[in-house]
Amino acid sequence: MRKLSFGMNVTLDGYIAAPGGDLGWSGGDGPDSSPGDELFQWWSDRVAATGLALYGRKLWEEMSSHWPTADRQPGAAPAVIEYAQRWRDMPKVVFSSKTAAVDWNTRLVTGDAVTEITRLKAEDAGPMDIAGATLAGSAMRAGLIDEYVLVTVPVLVGGGTPFFTALDSWVNLTLVETRTFPGGVLLTRYEARR
Repeated sequence: MRKLSFGMNVTLDGYIAAPGGDLGWSGGDGPDSSPGDELFQWWSDRVAATGLALYGRKLWEEMSSHWPTADRQPGAAPAVIEYAQRWRDMPKVVFSSKTAAVDWNTRLVTGDAVTEITRLKAEDAGPMDIAGATLAGSAMRAGLIDEYVLVTVPVLVGGGTPFFTALDSWVNLTLVETRTFPGGVLLTRYEARR
């Protein structure tokens, strides 16, 4: 059975995007911007270890508008080149009824996300990461997420897109890892107790 993780950069007040979808607080797109090289490399290594990435439409549009060609931009740093190649190679599933086509080792699912994620979890394969607030929220409510990975950036944005969705019942968690990155960025990983 596959392990499903939900991990993203998050503000101290719990948002993955500020109002209007603003991600400026998270440090930009590459290793030359805060919170820095070490965290960027951590995310890149995570992409390399992911057996399958699950995307909602909005985050897919953001990622696919940048990473497929980021390694071909003039002056692209070696870490950006590595990440772009890893991202393209990583198997991906996009859940959307509005997206017409996908590329870069990606499959489109237009049906019920919870049903498909449940099916994918039952496979004997590598770990899965889920990304995108709406998609992850559906998986949270269905009790499908095994691990939560919060990379907390010390900033308050006061609103926006929350990391966690409203739940019908409690989810008990066990802390399995903490790590501090430059600039006071804190990684915490929690496993769901079942």
